[in-house]
Amino acid sequence: MQQPTSDQSEKSTHTEAAQGQLSHRSSGSLTPFDQPTAVHFGAGSIGLGFIGVLLAKAGYYVIFADINSKVINRLNDDTSYTINYLEPRRPKPFHVHNVSGVLSSDKEGIMELAMDIADKEMKLITTSIGFGALDKVAPIIARGITSRKQGDGGSLNVIACENGKGATDVLKDAVYHNLDKETQVWADDYVGFANCSVDRIVPQPLQEQKKLLNIGVDKFFEWVVDIKSLKSVNHDGPEPSLNPPIPGMILTENLPAFQARKLYTFNCGHATTAYLGILYGHKVISEAINDRSNVFPTVQGAMRESGHALVKEYPDIFDEDGMEEHIQKTIGRFKNPEVVDDLTRVGRSPLRKLGVEERLLGPFHLAKKHGLRTEHLAVGIAAALMYRNDEDDQAVELKDTEEKFGIEETVVKILSLPKGGDHYNEVMHAYGTLKGKTTRPQEMN
Repeated sequence: MQQPTSDQSEKSTHTEAAQGQLSHRSSGSLTPFDQPTAVHFGAGSIGLGFIGVLLAKAGYYVIFADINSKVINRLNDDTSYTINYLEPRRPKPFHVHNVSGVLSSDKEGIMELAMDIADKEMKLITTSIGFGALDKVAPIIARGITSRKQGDGGSLNVIACENGKGATDVLKDAVYHNLDKETQVWADDYVGFANCSVDRIVPQPLQEQKKLLNIGVDKFFEWVVDIKSLKSVNHDGPEPSLNPPIPGMILTENLPAFQARKLYTFNCGHATTAYLGILYGHKVISEAINDRSNVFPTVQGAMRESGHALVKEYPDIFDEDGMEEHIQKTIGRFKNPEVVDDLTRVGRSPLRKLGVEERLLGPFHLAKKHGLRTEHLAVGIAAALMYRNDEDDQAVELKDTEEKFGIEETVVKILSLPKGGDHYNEVMHAYGTLKGKTTRPQEMN
């Protein structure tokens, strides 16, 4: 049986950097020396704190493309940035070298990016900009692919590292919309568009901790990529890999299983902790999960219900022991006091998170499919329905819907559960019980 977990931790006791003499970008070239190169769209917390550091450690020169001129200018001035691992013993910071930035909203920057995507040393394009912005970078990538075809630049891989399923498919469609038919045919042979699953907690820093290019991250990470969609995969080693290989990247033919595990365990537990924690007056994830009377039992129970369903759905990939180990490791991450993760950040956009295939209803329906218990998952769904935050548009819409139609019709409208059915009745029972046990904190202004 394939190993049920693919958890990775980075060694952070010393600085590892890509080899080669670092210099600023020269005219007409973002990589003035001969080494494999990657472009990452998005110099935010995930780009800098997750994908960028892995690429640099693997020996790639990393070009960050972003619309934030302050970050881009600082990257080009420093040609490095710092990762701080959020652990109680505070390991030494990790310094990421061999990086630069380009302003992706600038016409000259767009031209330079397209030129470099065409270069044979460009091996990989990644993103962490959100689903809604993928169509904004697609024309840049398309221009680079067109030039790459004309210059016989060889194979290239594209991976959208967004928090959701099918992000790279969305990006591919947008890129192909900007390619002519002949270039589309060429791209089918030479450009791999691979979906992935990503997991790393990179919390928004407290105001007093904010420092440009100084990023705090959870030590745990997981980056699982669909091997079937990649081009030029190296199969000579003990495990298939890109060239150069990226330590910690897991290549799999079973990506849907790992995507489901991430969404139905980590995201499910995270959201349940947030919504219950807010109801019981907590502020951050680590505080809420340590509430062993009101929060922890439901979160662990919901994650276990999800885990049992995943083992039933993917018996060739996961087993009960491995799933329980993964769940306990995930709960341990939630408990880390060094990761100050605000509950409103985790709980934002409740309507999206109450989607039929999302982190709360998804495992609920999967467990029902396999005839398994779901009472803890139902409590998590009920807590999400009770989420109130006047600064969150979706929370306001949820509140307005309940005030206009009542909770019974809201459950039908928002959750798409037929009134009077078993699923509906279980959620309504959980809602009534939870509402009777809690007193909502004063609604946020």
